[in-house]
Amino acid sequence: MKRRLIMPEVELLAPPGSKALLLGNEAIARGAIEAGLDVASAYPGTPSTEIGEAISSVAEKLGIYFDWAINEKVAAEIAIAASWSGLRSLTMMKHVGMNVAADAIFTLTYAGVVGGMVIVAADDPQAHSSQNEQDSRHFSIAAKIPTLEPSNSQEAKDFTKVAYDISEKYKLPVMIRTTTRISHQRGIVELGEIQERRKKGFFKPDEPDRYLQVGNIAVRHHKELVEKLKKIEEEVSEKEYFNRIIGDESDYGIIASGVSYSYAAEALRRFNLNIKILKIGMSYPFPRKMVSEFLKSCKKVVVVEESDPIMESYVKMIAKDANPSVEIYGRETGHLPWSGEYRPGIVIEAIRKAFGIDLSLPAINPIAAEISKKAPARSPTLCPACPHRSTGYATRRAVKADSIVLGDIGCYALLFQKPFSLAKVSHAMGSSFGFANGFSIATEQPVVAFIGDSTFFHAGIPALVEAAHHNRKAVFMILDNRITAMTGHQPHPGVNYTATGRPAKEIDLEKLVRSIGIEHVEVIDPFDHKRMEKAVRDSLNREGVSVIIARRECALLTVRKLRQKGKIVPYRVDPEKCTYCRVCINTFACPAFVDTGEKVRIDPAVCFGCGACVTVCPYNAIVPSEGSVNWFKEGIGV
Repeated sequence: MKRRLIMPEVELLAPPGSKALLLGNEAIARGAIEAGLDVASAYPGTPSTEIGEAISSVAEKLGIYFDWAINEKVAAEIAIAASWSGLRSLTMMKHVGMNVAADAIFTLTYAGVVGGMVIVAADDPQAHSSQNEQDSRHFSIAAKIPTLEPSNSQEAKDFTKVAYDISEKYKLPVMIRTTTRISHQRGIVELGEIQERRKKGFFKPDEPDRYLQVGNIAVRHHKELVEKLKKIEEEVSEKEYFNRIIGDESDYGIIASGVSYSYAAEALRRFNLNIKILKIGMSYPFPRKMVSEFLKSCKKVVVVEESDPIMESYVKMIAKDANPSVEIYGRETGHLPWSGEYRPGIVIEAIRKAFGIDLSLPAINPIAAEISKKAPARSPTLCPACPHRSTGYATRRAVKADSIVLGDIGCYALLFQKPFSLAKVSHAMGSSFGFANGFSIATEQPVVAFIGDSTFFHAGIPALVEAAHHNRKAVFMILDNRITAMTGHQPHPGVNYTATGRPAKEIDLEKLVRSIGIEHVEVIDPFDHKRMEKAVRDSLNREGVSVIIARRECALLTVRKLRQKGKIVPYRVDPEKCTYCRVCINTFACPAFVDTGEKVRIDPAVCFGCGACVTVCPYNAIVPSEGSVNWFKEGIGV
């Protein structure tokens, strides 16, 4: 068949033998589709989100069930039940999502699977969009889940497809562990055959107690699990498909996995170095025999991996018996950094130091270096017209100096920055409401907790029930922007459609909150600054639980609709009225404001024309242009 490059819009359904330019995440989706995926469920989280987005775009056409679940635990349990019914299933999440799903996944390896099941854990070294740099391989070891680590988009597709066969053969889930640069790199991928899917399964336990994890039954299943892993190590991990040695005529070696392998291979190509590499594609069970033979042939070895020195520890243990004299370098010897993601330059420097080879990287272009020095630092900012900015503005005016304001995971986490300087804590999904309970017990300080609508459904409800039961004195604010905004506008139970666009039951937040016995509940448009400020102030002075639902859809959704109608007209600053007091910049900080040094003006290329800033100016200098529409007054976006 003639090779051809497929355009992005049709790549997931392109015929076998075609080539497509795919994100690593899109390649994982294609691999699952080729394997005959029946059911997929996930909670969105960078850097894993595009897997679900890709599957949702073709799910209806292919007959795949896909949904964005309420959280990762529920997503995993949907996939588990589908597997137990004989279907092939997939669940995917970012690294911290593994913490949420762990309770179900740890016990799953005892019960095993029927239909192939793949778990994708997308790690985020450098914490680009996360609260930590957690390494999901710890879960694979602790829960005893066979784990594959692709090093490029082609392997992401191929490993995912093969993972289903491994899963069904050994009756265990298989983890695909990626990192940010694997998830978000693009590469040309050769596509394979798409297998027929089963569509509907049937649950029939092959053993009476297979799915009962209690007492001695669980102990027996654990023994069976250990035996399965021994077989996988002998029959899969030690075979040269996932793990293999590249090159063989050198006393120096590199052991690498994932994107780190690509960096190491690039370094060897760039400097034409004769150093052999042991490429690890299945990192658990670890190929101990293969590593042992590799170490016997080496005097020095560098272990390159993101994020924790897990392979490095294995290699050192194996070296004790295989070759005690071999010198092993990595994180623990200081040759590689302990935090952040790797780059080719970091790996090259590790090779230079460990092997004593003179390697010189090309000098940075002096003009580029000078520009880099002069470029001002830029903090992340909320979008123009973001309702969270108005919530932050009003709350800042209402809270007392000693108030404890708690943030959570979402766009509104940026309210810790100036000029709002509100959130003093941002920890984990739903923790703001949990911490509010604790601070209300431990202190007499006023407590205000922010949480987004999707995060509330994900992990905030139990903490609010706790607060209602004990009548905690705290203000709980649900920032309802009608979507899971931070990860790219995925639906959640608070909207009336599913991931594939089908109608769904919308869960009413106000009714849900009132149903647990909370009486003081207000639903407010955050663009109504005066009412929002008064509501926060009144709630702080009230005993017991108060809930404020700040409801206005994400500005990007509103803008999308308005652009279709051609109705976006920016506001402007009247230079005759502007006194250059800079109150607008210092208290509201919309990125559309421009400080000219003499006056403030509004950049028409940035302004969305929402009018939320009008009431901020004490001199009424912010005025509409001809055709401007005030979203609040016109009821747009609520």
